[in-house]
Amino acid sequence: MKRVMLVVAYDGTAYHGWQVQPGAPTIEGELNRALSGLLGEEIQVIGASRTDSGVHALGNVAVFDTNTRIPAEKVSYALNQRLPEDIKIQRSVEVPEDFHPRHCESRKSYEYRILNREFPLPTKSRYSHFTYVHLDLEKMQEAAGYLVGQHDFKSFCATAAVVESTVRTIYELSVEKEGDEIVIRICGNGFLYNMVRIIAGTLMEIGRGSRRPEEIRDILEAKDRTAAGPTAPACGLTLMKYEVQGFCFNNQ
Repeated sequence: MKRVMLVVAYDGTAYHGWQVQPGAPTIEGELNRALSGLLGEEIQVIGASRTDSGVHALGNVAVFDTNTRIPAEKVSYALNQRLPEDIKIQRSVEVPEDFHPRHCESRKSYEYRILNREFPLPTKSRYSHFTYVHLDLEKMQEAAGYLVGQHDFKSFCATAAVVESTVRTIYELSVEKEGDEIVIRICGNGFLYNMVRIIAGTLMEIGRGSRRPEEIRDILEAKDRTAAGPTAPACGLTLMKYEVQGFCFNNQ
């Protein structure tokens, strides 16, 4: 028996998130189906990040156990022949049998893209959120600074989430302009359910002028979901990379 790790890239538009759901297409479900068919075993993968419906990834990570004689590094080539065009393996390697992608110190990096111009662009619609309302970049940058560090992010967590702790650490959070797009880049040791999208929604409110940047401090102190802004649409969010134990797992 060996444990194989996959680096998975996908367009999440057509899927109901990562986690298997009865009667609905999911990333995990497609991986389980393709792997079981390829290896002739019942395979169930374990993912590093259970991305939401419509969210994309360039570097999500999953592991599975197998008795196959296929070398781990060759699994990606064979598996990609069985996966749909919107899910592709970028890398496959053997890892220690006790490696678990959710039970180790790690860093996850996300991007949230906002198309901020007068009219939408069809070629951007799957991977960015469109708004014609002008967003003040400097105010969004100022607000982002208050979120860096270790905080209780209960105000930025969906109310349906059940977790032992809502304390998380954000190592980096930037807001940059790239042409007609505003890109929010965030790296942390873990994220609560909808946390990145709620942060994006709150920063957009600040960019529109309906909140002041310093209100972020009050939102954190409130520890109340209703204190923060709306949950931004899923289409703008992409999991970029996952880092653990000195390794970086992305689409390279």
